[in-house]
Amino acid sequence: METQLQSIFEDVVVTCIFFSLLFLRMFMDTPENERTKLISCLGAFRQYWGTLQQDSHEQCVQWIVRFIHSQHSPKRISFLYDCLAMAVETSLLPPRMVCVALISSESLEWERTRLWALTFKLIRKIIGGVDYKGVRDLLKAVLDKIQTIPITVSSAIVQQLLAAREVVEYILDRNACLLPAYFAVTEIRKLYPEGHLSHWLLGSLISDFVDSFRPTARINSICGRCSLLPVVNNSGAICNSWKLDPTTLRFPLRGMLPYDKDLFEPQTGLLRYVLEQPYSREMVCNMLGLNKQQKQRCPVLEEQLVDLVVYAMERSETEEHFDADIGGTSQLLWQHLSSQLIFFVLFQFASFPHMVLSLHQKLAGRGLIKGRDHLMWVLLQFISGSIQKNALGDFLPVMKLFDLLYPEKECIPVPDISKPQSTHSFAMTCIWIHLNRKAHNDNSKLQILIPHSLKLHHEFLQQSLRNKSLGMSDYKIALLCNAYSTNSDCFSLPMGILVETIYGNGSMRINLPGTSCMASGSVTPLPMNLLDSLTVHAKMSLIHSIATRVIKLAHAKSSIALAPALVETYSRLLVYMEIESLGIKGFISQLLPNVFKSHAWGILHTLLEMFSYRMHHIQPHYRVQLLSHLHSLAAVPQTNQNQLHLCVESTALRLITALGSSEVQPQFTRFLNDPKTVLSAESEELNRALILTLARATHVTDFFTGSDSIHGTWCKDILQTIMSFTPHNWASHTLSCFPAPLQAFFKQNNVPQESRFNLKKNVEEEYRKWKSMANENDIITHFSMQGSPPLFLCLLWKMLLETDRINQIGFRSGDAGFGANRSSCAGGSRPNIRRLSCLRVLDFGWRTRNSASLMLLFGSAMRSHEGNEAQVCYFIIQLLLLKPSDFRNRVNDFVKENAPEHWLQSDWHNKHMNYHKKYPEKLYFEGLAEQVSPPLQLQAQYLPIYFGNVCLRFLPVFDIVIHRFLELLPVSKSLETLLDHLGGLYKFHDRPVTYLYNTLHYYERHLRDRTNLKRKLVHAIMSSLKDNRTPGWCLSETYLKFGMNPREDNVWIPDDTYYCKLIGRLSPGPFPNCDWRFNEFPNPAAHALHVTCVELMALAVPGKDVGNALLNVVLKSQPLVPRENITAWMNAIGLVITALPEPYWIVLHDRIISVLSSPALTSETEWAGDPFALLDFTACHQSYSEMNCSYVLALTHAVWHHSSIGQLSLIPKFLSETLKPIVQTELQLLYVYHLVGPFLQRFQQERTRCMLEIGVAFYEMLQAVDQHCQHLSYMDPICDFLYHIKYMYTGDSVKEQVEKIIMTLRPAMKLRLRFITHSSIIETSSSAATASSASASSSSAGTPQPPPSSTNAAASPSSSS
Repeated sequence: METQLQSIFEDVVVTCIFFSLLFLRMFMDTPENERTKLISCLGAFRQYWGTLQQDSHEQCVQWIVRFIHSQHSPKRISFLYDCLAMAVETSLLPPRMVCVALISSESLEWERTRLWALTFKLIRKIIGGVDYKGVRDLLKAVLDKIQTIPITVSSAIVQQLLAAREVVEYILDRNACLLPAYFAVTEIRKLYPEGHLSHWLLGSLISDFVDSFRPTARINSICGRCSLLPVVNNSGAICNSWKLDPTTLRFPLRGMLPYDKDLFEPQTGLLRYVLEQPYSREMVCNMLGLNKQQKQRCPVLEEQLVDLVVYAMERSETEEHFDADIGGTSQLLWQHLSSQLIFFVLFQFASFPHMVLSLHQKLAGRGLIKGRDHLMWVLLQFISGSIQKNALGDFLPVMKLFDLLYPEKECIPVPDISKPQSTHSFAMTCIWIHLNRKAHNDNSKLQILIPHSLKLHHEFLQQSLRNKSLGMSDYKIALLCNAYSTNSDCFSLPMGILVETIYGNGSMRINLPGTSCMASGSVTPLPMNLLDSLTVHAKMSLIHSIATRVIKLAHAKSSIALAPALVETYSRLLVYMEIESLGIKGFISQLLPNVFKSHAWGILHTLLEMFSYRMHHIQPHYRVQLLSHLHSLAAVPQTNQNQLHLCVESTALRLITALGSSEVQPQFTRFLNDPKTVLSAESEELNRALILTLARATHVTDFFTGSDSIHGTWCKDILQTIMSFTPHNWASHTLSCFPAPLQAFFKQNNVPQESRFNLKKNVEEEYRKWKSMANENDIITHFSMQGSPPLFLCLLWKMLLETDRINQIGFRSGDAGFGANRSSCAGGSRPNIRRLSCLRVLDFGWRTRNSASLMLLFGSAMRSHEGNEAQVCYFIIQLLLLKPSDFRNRVNDFVKENAPEHWLQSDWHNKHMNYHKKYPEKLYFEGLAEQVSPPLQLQAQYLPIYFGNVCLRFLPVFDIVIHRFLELLPVSKSLETLLDHLGGLYKFHDRPVTYLYNTLHYYERHLRDRTNLKRKLVHAIMSSLKDNRTPGWCLSETYLKFGMNPREDNVWIPDDTYYCKLIGRLSPGPFPNCDWRFNEFPNPAAHALHVTCVELMALAVPGKDVGNALLNVVLKSQPLVPRENITAWMNAIGLVITALPEPYWIVLHDRIISVLSSPALTSETEWAGDPFALLDFTACHQSYSEMNCSYVLALTHAVWHHSSIGQLSLIPKFLSETLKPIVQTELQLLYVYHLVGPFLQRFQQERTRCMLEIGVAFYEMLQAVDQHCQHLSYMDPICDFLYHIKYMYTGDSVKEQVEKIIMTLRPAMKLRLRFITHSSIIETSSSAATASSASASSSSAGTPQPPPSSTNAAASPSSSS
């Protein structure tokens, strides 16, 4: 091939010389002659090219380029280039192949200036015929070639080098439209990232082109994003909005756009804020994409942990009343830091030695020593627990830190060991002891001498160790445990004393509630101060010892119950997240299964009581795992023990109702393959409770917003499984509260009801059988038989009607039927039991103090009665709860004599026993046995009860009773009466504010016009807590003063100042600090958010008015809102308003409509400036030139950033049905793009359907604007944004709908968007000349010559062709 080509092109060169001489002497060289000459020269090559195989074409062109570049005469090169150009023009050679060969030639060097200039002139001439992907690749190649030009060259050759710039300029010419400008900016930003200058030869060409994309970048940016902060553990915090790059801490921005500089900065403030929040570690892992199964060090996280420690040191230094012995307000921060450090270092996300060295570097020369003991305490936590498994060298940097922070030359005195902070003062000495022990065990030659300043501390510990009779009056035992936890010889003494203290003396026994129930004698648990004073390693040893003992006693089937002190101490240890593996994880996955396997029902009952009444902030996957355990346990025949079954049912009810709204979906989707494991096969009531929880969760999170069916959703299989297990119906007043898709499901799956006539007939038939059976065994066998009709309660009712008593045979049958088939008795798995019979037996139950009556009350509240029957049912429930004085007295005395802060109490057991002695409970129908004729005496073996009583067990049932009463308008007064008499019990509710929040949120529609009932509900629950909370902990003073007072004639309407002050409470500091480990909420922000929402929903003001007032906090000029913190206030409003029901936040749509309809956006003359400057909220705000439209834009972004995906899913409908008819001007269109553009990324990740609908709506709006406006000034930014959507989000998914719209647009717009439609040259060339004149956004460079369009859509702007 090369020989033939050589011959052909040598002839071409000779012909070139001949024609040059001929035309020079005889003819005038005209363009026609030139064309004839070139075609003649290419004749032989044309014939040869036709004989070549397709795969040889590229090689052939490359040879031609090499041949040309081997010529030394510029005239020859020019002539041969003209031949190449003619070959391209006559479609002999493909232009892309020629351009690629030219630009990739090794001979093309800037030093050969003439060749450089001729080459790029040829490329400029023929590149118009290259497809757009090829142009993109050529742009990259040209830019790379330009990079080879050095910084300094002779000015004489610059003019020729500029030929390359002309090619780039032509490619970037938006009127020429050789490729989507979006492709070009992508390649440019790869070569010249943010902060890098382009090559000097290109001058301002690149920077101007990149700047033309700043409007597109701003359209895709959330206003003030860097100032928006989440609430940890809130539903919005688990979405993708808060994710950061784990290596740079930058936002994961889509596309190579020139976003504002602050968006490219590491978001250390955001990560730091989240790290500061208690219980934030899961969110941190979610933000950074950290997986506990994959050990990966994260340096940026490590750095922020170090900075947080330095911040804690600074706070300790500046506290006004800091006292090393008693700690200060920073004490909670140190406690939290300890937990965070252990978690992140344990899972190897952070390196301990690196952190210590970094701390040393950042603290050097600072003189921060007040918090040094706390810092060493934090480091001791990790060292004591991990030093045995790691190299000594990993811990030696701590000694460098010691030298820095402990400069004393004299001995540091021994602190007062009667104070808990003394353990912190000894922390450094404990660290030295552990290091020394490690060196000794490793036979290390390294000798770590005790520092002189610590000698007194060390001697004190040594002396204490020799004292064998250690007391519990000070913290000496804790000090010894901390210092010697890695030395088994020394550790056994102090740990043995702790263990023996809570195990109790072997010979001493105490009584527990019930009959025949004895326990070991220790009743005083280890106080929290002491447990806090133990290192994590010591706590792990203690909890391991307790768990081992419990398992051992379970295996031994000991008749003596666990000591109350042990149970309470174990409960307290489970609150520590640092010991999760041995704590709650071991409790759920090891201890419970072992106890169950051993059939140790007393211990099992104890563990369930602990979970019900003593545990806080248990991660949801553990709770759902326990729920699964309980359902499987209930199905085991051996567990059919009345007291245990009641406890299992009560615990399951608590677990179900306590699920957070944002927890339900993530947890239950884990069981979609086998939903049976988290559902009850027998208890209709528990399954109903789960459905109510599903309804509440999907309502609060707006999961079903915009949906009409559950098909395709995560809860479909769960609901179908429930209906197969326990088929049932819902009352219409309950069903009306469900989200629409759930309503539709239950209407489609309606269960036929047995007629009353048949029920009466069956009861009469069973009663005749009863009376005809003389043999007691036959009766018992018949009514306890599996599968027998669940009519036993109806028989008891009939017996009571006729005789006003139950005979012995009825009782014994009841003991079998009522105990063994409890779910049937309560209407559990059958809907056909007459409720009045249950209620009469329930009344009998109160009089006989039978605790099973609670579950009957629960079952009654869950029935699906309609109309008058429902009212009668609820009225009877009210009478049963209030008419007998026994239950009211129990509640009143329990509320009066007890406090909910169990973690601060040392005498709970005594109060517990006194209460049970005063109000004994009958769990085995003993009271009923005494009432039968003749009376029976039962001696039941009670399981140990450490915490529970009928009042506490009633609370979750009361929660459900309140909800049922709220659903039925005629029984409102009855509910108010119940709240007046029993509302005090909410003092012991573990989530009172959350319950109130969920109730007001879920029943917002039912409570809109029942302001007195709302007020009563809030007052009853909040006032029950007033004696146990500090002032200002929840409701604002203004609300307590005006909102709590019922004034029908003059309802209090809050003013703007009220709303400003209320939103201002979300900033750090206004609420009293507390130990968040035992609080309802995990951190201050979560508490502030929920109490604020409760107060807003409790107002006697329509939700729409409240929502507008919240928006006005920043949209109106408010003296209480500082300008410099405006984005923080918008963040707070976003958090609050998205946590409220739909009527509160939907008003934002009205504000958007108002702005879009305002003259600033509808009139072309109203705003003469740059619309992108108008919509740049940050710049406008800083320059005091902001307008209402930019404020609404920024506030909308803040609200939507915090919104759940369910709330956001209303946007497509809002766009298509409401905004599309309004949008007619370019400014309106750009405003809508600015509003929605930043959220496309989240739609793509969480709800793709919505993203596609929005994409189509954007084009439909553009079509309307195109038809309405005579002149479009911002076509380029609009097209750039649409290309961004295509290549970053939709791809070809909406191609079919979009193509039809684009073909109706004006020629200039159609030309720019033709790479989306892939329209042919014929369709666009006719409008090409018009395009350049119609484009006002860029200067015309002549008549555009669009190239043929590629037939394949690009998957991304950087994908290869």
